[in-house]
Amino acid sequence: MKACVILPIFAAVAGVSSAGHTQISASVPVSTAMAATDAPWLTLDALRARYGDARGRTAMIGGVEVYYKDEGKGAVILLIHGSVSSLKTYDALAAQLAKRYRVIRFDIPPQGLSGPVSNEALAALGPTDIPEQLLARLGIVKATVVGVSSGGTMAVQLAAKRPDLVARLIISNAPADQVRPDVKTLTPALRAAIADYKARGYQSQAYWDAFLDFYAGNPARYDAAFHRQIYDMNRRAPRSNMFSLVAVVEDHAKAVAAMNAVKAPVLLIWGGADPLLPYAAMDTLAGYLTNAQVSKIRLADVGHYPPVEVPHRYAALVTAYIEAAAPDGAKDKR
Repeated sequence: MKACVILPIFAAVAGVSSAGHTQISASVPVSTAMAATDAPWLTLDALRARYGDARGRTAMIGGVEVYYKDEGKGAVILLIHGSVSSLKTYDALAAQLAKRYRVIRFDIPPQGLSGPVSNEALAALGPTDIPEQLLARLGIVKATVVGVSSGGTMAVQLAAKRPDLVARLIISNAPADQVRPDVKTLTPALRAAIADYKARGYQSQAYWDAFLDFYAGNPARYDAAFHRQIYDMNRRAPRSNMFSLVAVVEDHAKAVAAMNAVKAPVLLIWGGADPLLPYAAMDTLAGYLTNAQVSKIRLADVGHYPPVEVPHRYAALVTAYIEAAAPDGAKDKR
């Protein structure tokens, strides 16, 4: 039986699955990602030793250990990463924004350096509960929320649920509907990497190299250290509920209702070279945001992940948008 492809976006091509959702090319068997016993898996402790630092913190939320960073001073910006990703993908963007703002980011459990998610914890938590409770724990009552890919989906859901908390949304290359990648658009390198994955039962460095090249507007913008970090984070030992706290567009009626419910201003910063979500997807998302003031910026040379691919340019756009509404030094009451 062929698998239906839904979000998380990255997982749609990566060939991994999550409880209740199959995010995988129809040509890749779901079971192999968990089956390889000789794969170069890394433990959570090993990843924390390699990628953790003194600025990292943890908070227990609903029985789940959430790894996060809280940097800078000023109006609050919350950064939400996409699937098969981590807060480290925002390193360059956060460094720019933290010069002017208080920037908070977290690893969606059990991704990155966050702890595992038990079935008991999952029964009590939904995707938006993590950012909502983390901000409450930090005493934050208002934030600009930035999300890319499925992180944008979580941002929309949070704004719909907590209009008092979300001052404005800045969203990049996030879906408004279920997404089914056209396998005919895959590069030869990515096709070969998928075939190798099927044979090995895990994704090699070459897989992630091909994957990042496929989604980039200009692959040269991702350096070797970034490629290595993506590979390492995605060879964390297999665990239960891997994507269960990632926000997805699955129930169309519920997704549309959430988008309709957003009343905060929205800026869509869209990578036009995204092979999965072109400009038409941006227009679809904007069309569902019926009660929000929506602005659009098109980045023709950028792929699926604008905040990562062009962080300095992205930071300038974020700053301009926020300062237009709340000039530096003024209290942001929105």
